Amino acid sequence: MMLLCVLLAGLTLDETELSKQPGVLVREFIYEKAPFPECHASTIVETPQGIVAAWFGGTEEKHRDVGIWISRLENGKWTAPVEVADGVINSTKRFPTWNPVLHQVKGGDLLLFYKVGPIPASWWGEVKRSKDHGKTWSSAEKLPDNIIGPIKNKAITLDDGTILSGCSTENQGWRLHFERSTDQGKTWTSTGPIHDGKDVGAIQPTLLLHPQGRIQALNRTRGKGKIYETWSGDGGKTWSKLTPTSLPHSNSGIDGVTLTDGRQLLVYNHVDIAGVVSRARTPLNVAISDDGKNWKAAAILENDKGEYSYPAVIQSSDGKIHIVYTWKRKKIRHVVLDPAQLEIKNLWK
Repeated sequence: MMLLCVLLAGLTLDETELSKQPGVLVREFIYEKAPFPECHASTIVETPQGIVAAWFGGTEEKHRDVGIWISRLENGKWTAPVEVADGVINSTKRFPTWNPVLHQVKGGDLLLFYKVGPIPASWWGEVKRSKDHGKTWSSAEKLPDNIIGPIKNKAITLDDGTILSGCSTENQGWRLHFERSTDQGKTWTSTGPIHDGKDVGAIQPTLLLHPQGRIQALNRTRGKGKIYETWSGDGGKTWSKLTPTSLPHSNSGIDGVTLTDGRQLLVYNHVDIAGVVSRARTPLNVAISDDGKNWKAAAILENDKGEYSYPAVIQSSDGKIHIVYTWKRKKIRHVVLDPAQLEIKNLWK
């Protein structure tokens, strides 16, 4: 309760206080030095041989030297970042890369989805495959014209083996769609846009699983001040109308995961945009819900000045929660939580 009171008073917690919160096991950077000045949009996955993370790095976002970098967690230490994908077209043309998403096919390859192109309105999707848990990678495959791949957040695997990806486009407003694969990611089908992007501009869905096969997608929005949701009851083929949740939103990336105990966990910037600049990206928070509707505070990841954004979160096979996110565009931070030890309390206002 003391931590909550400190935040409500407008004060910040220092690194020691943040690390001492109940349930916080590890708080570290994936690297201290790297051959690129800026980074963003990390992703994380568990393979049969451990945890792998990726992000894009280069001079700065949109610069043509931005590539996809990967690090593996081995024996408790992260390997040095290695560039595994870029936007090189030929000897004279190169585009930036964007938003990598890692996906471990059950019993199969590790997939690396990412985007290539000058801006989000005209980028396209590509994928690489690894048969050795992220150590080496195949050549890039361009996805079909109507398939973009998971846009920021991880895909999920349904009980019948279908891989479901949350996707979005920005060329005719911010519009959501969803892509499904029934053959371990070899081929895909798309729902097409589920809304026109005019009343609600929404992108970058994160997918949560609920009883009776229901799927909830929580979405980044522009100018609405709330995270919006949509639901599916047929494996992601059709979706309900977008509606606001109770969670405030400042137009920044979010990510969530369904825990093995059935609870939902969300990582997001708990920022009320009333009276602040839109796209504020601090603090960065963790919330938990029993039903995807009523959320309670679980942890504060960052609350100092600066950008702490674009989280990615998974629950590993040992039950621990792994979160990676952008730290001031300079580093990728990795935090490990024990969900059984988190101090759950009413959401701060």
